[in-house]
Amino acid sequence: MPLQRRTPKRGFTNIFKTNCSVLNVGRLSEEFPPGSTVTPDSLVEKGLLKNNKRPVKILGDGEINVALTVKANMFSQRAVAKIEAAGGKAEVIEGGV
Repeated sequence: MPLQRRTPKRGFTNIFKTNCSVLNVGRLSEEFPPGSTVTPDSLVEKGLLKNNKRPVKILGDGEINVALTVKANMFSQRAVAKIEAAGGKAEVIEGGV
């Protein structure tokens, strides 16, 4: 039997995958006062992220009850809906790795 048929198949490795730092909107309302601007740098200062080398994605788990301007690389649809329902804005920034 040929060698290529004897060796096991290991699957597919996606070299184009983007690894993101994720954060839920529930954590934002706990850490930031109403009316403040949330950026990746401010998330690192508060200790919610280790570093800002990777793009930041905001997910929609939890409740947000303060109006914040959130600037991140990516948002889920639920996160945008919850931020805007609380009176805030979700702004997409470019950059990251």
